[in-house]
Amino acid sequence: MALSPDICIRGAGIVGRALALLLARERLRVALVSPPRDPASGHGDVRAYALSPAARTLLESLRCWPGESAATPVLEMQVHGDGQGHVQFSAAAQGVPALNWIVDVPALEAKLAEAVRYQSAIEEVQAPVPAPLTVVCEGRASQTRAELGVEFATTPYPQQAIATRIDCEHAHGQVARQWFTPAGEILAFLPLDGAHGKQVAVVWAVRTERVAELMGYEPGAFAAQLAEASNHALGAVAMAAERATWPLMLAHATRWVGPMPGRPGESFALAGDAAHTMHPLAGQGLNVGLGDVGELARVLAERESWRSPGDMRLLRRYERARQADWLRMSLATDTLQQLFSRSEGLVTTLRNWGMTAFDHSGPLKSRIARLAMGTTGPQAPRTLFTPDHPFSS
Repeated sequence: MALSPDICIRGAGIVGRALALLLARERLRVALVSPPRDPASGHGDVRAYALSPAARTLLESLRCWPGESAATPVLEMQVHGDGQGHVQFSAAAQGVPALNWIVDVPALEAKLAEAVRYQSAIEEVQAPVPAPLTVVCEGRASQTRAELGVEFATTPYPQQAIATRIDCEHAHGQVARQWFTPAGEILAFLPLDGAHGKQVAVVWAVRTERVAELMGYEPGAFAAQLAEASNHALGAVAMAAERATWPLMLAHATRWVGPMPGRPGESFALAGDAAHTMHPLAGQGLNVGLGDVGELARVLAERESWRSPGDMRLLRRYERARQADWLRMSLATDTLQQLFSRSEGLVTTLRNWGMTAFDHSGPLKSRIARLAMGTTGPQAPRTLFTPDHPFSS
């Protein structure tokens, strides 16, 4: 890069690379801090995300949408309560080709990395460089956020996520399944490997005190636990990957933008998990992160020619818009988590009754599905449950 960068992006995960590509398309010069990875860091990566139509549109605009085998369309969602409660969504009822897509994370990362390599306006660097705007996309454990003195207000949940992949006796039928248990735990099976696949990504939010026991099971015993918890919905199951685990929390940065300390004329913005995280039961971590990407790129693209990318008026527009979206989604997920974590008999009865009533509510159900996608048009609902991995940004 012959000239100094307009933007320095710290963090080269999905959010960081997508932002770099969008900004480069707007003819901004980008330095992407991408330190060398441990060669074994991607080995056995079990992550998969449910991406919304909006997220797909953004990634397709960058020519980074993975192939069919790595992006399985979800035609139906089934949510089971801890009693007789049940909610079902279908793509056909919503008038869309798919409710969302379950995307293999390593495949998506590879597409983004390839696109970055061919974009001349992006220079990959191993250490931060000065720029009018620094965007922090380092994930929830961001070191830069801490160095900037930005507080990360955190409310831990009494749960941890266990993620893996399993091979099933029966085909998943492009159905995403989720179970709420009487113990307040949540299990999700997300379809992988295309329309006729038999493999699913598993995300199991379990009580913290149970994690050591479950992680200690040998593969066959753990698979048996999954089959039982899922009511044998897909028949016999076998482990297809290692297990990963991480704590669950509701958290947000107290400031998402600001001046760079000790560096006049430079500013910062946070995006993705560096700015916010929520319970994964709604599966919106990456969708909200890509929403950050789209909004920040839009604000910078529409700025007056005389404004610097680090202009605080611009950045506050981004902050206001994205904080409002995150607040709505985090409130919804936190409310659901609190509701389904309670085991009192009356609460259990009411919530299962409520699920069944909602499933038969007709226009109300359809409207909620559309609103969940942030649109009043005929769109799909937000996804079920997918991992918000600590390093997903």
